[in-house]
Amino acid sequence: MTSRRHFLTTAALAVPFIARGASAPVAKILETKVISQQPEFYHGWPTVARRQNGELWLSWSGGRESHVCPFGQVHAMTSKDNGTTWTWPRVLLDTATDDRDSGVLETSKGSLIVTTFTSLAYEDSFKKAAAMAELTDKGWVSKAMPAERYAKWKAAHERLSDEERKAELGEWVIRSTDGGKSWSTRIPTIVNSPHGPIQLKDGRLLYAGKQLWTQDKKIGVAESKDDGQTWQWLAEIPTRKGDTASNSYHELHAVEAADGTLIAQIRNHNTANKGETLQTESKDGGKTWSEPHSIGVWGLPSHLLRLRDGRLLMTYGHRRKPFGNQARVSTDNGQTWSEPMILSGDGIGGDLGYPSTVELADGTLLSVWYETMKDPKLAVLRQATWRIE
Repeated sequence: MTSRRHFLTTAALAVPFIARGASAPVAKILETKVISQQPEFYHGWPTVARRQNGELWLSWSGGRESHVCPFGQVHAMTSKDNGTTWTWPRVLLDTATDDRDSGVLETSKGSLIVTTFTSLAYEDSFKKAAAMAELTDKGWVSKAMPAERYAKWKAAHERLSDEERKAELGEWVIRSTDGGKSWSTRIPTIVNSPHGPIQLKDGRLLYAGKQLWTQDKKIGVAESKDDGQTWQWLAEIPTRKGDTASNSYHELHAVEAADGTLIAQIRNHNTANKGETLQTESKDGGKTWSEPHSIGVWGLPSHLLRLRDGRLLMTYGHRRKPFGNQARVSTDNGQTWSEPMILSGDGIGGDLGYPSTVELADGTLLSVWYETMKDPKLAVLRQATWRIE
């Protein structure tokens, strides 16, 4: 493996920033509502984007039975009235494995980019159920699952052979150049993260993420110089001293600050700062990155957005009391972050989060996340419109 020292920038860049130097703004919540329309499905890990014409696009992992299952598909819906109403969901991608977290981006050329990754995370549960299954006159019955559920899982699992399932694993993007009417076949992206890539001032698409299916599971950035048609590895992000990136760094997202600094935030599960967000910076367009450091924020994963006034906004899930979603702003290009603003705090547990945010034409902010509520029983998509005061 290439030495991580190669990817460190200057010593000044690597100095940890103070976390909470800014004053405490307040989120004025204008409206919060459930926007998903299919209560029979579990909705997970959405991303919202605003097109140049003002249309909102929302993509997520839909068609699901639960948090982990073999049925995930990439779903999407759109809004032409700033989230007041949404179209009926459509299926953008449905492979023979579990299609999970979905990001969405419109490029400066008007292309729509939707990301996902394929997963076999359900296999452990299925294999345990299969080991306890027997063929009866009523069909296969497992002591580990209700009969109907086991039959569905078994049928889904057996769509592919073991070799075919492994070959399906990957990190993907699909593209549309006609406003979402038609879509390309899957394009490999090298890395994955829930909210997908961003576009830089120089036109490149930059994708901060993780190599999910390689042996060393590097975190780093990939780039596209052709509007998302092909992707190349650009740089590895170094590992903080004492950390393990392969098993404990996850779900990155990046933003380009007004001064050109690239900032990426990382979901961290190492012992040090476990459950907190780590941050790394690049001053050379993503070629090298500072050693990740804590910013003192408990919660994950982050979505980053540069507002029109130059401030940076991070939104993230808060999977402990108060269960919900929070936001912070930076007025100094990511060097410090404000105290938290509460977007939602009425959750019943930790199966929620992954918020993403867009800025509407009048400066109002719109955030969307997934959440398991008391009713319906399966996770929904919730939306908040709000302002920073």
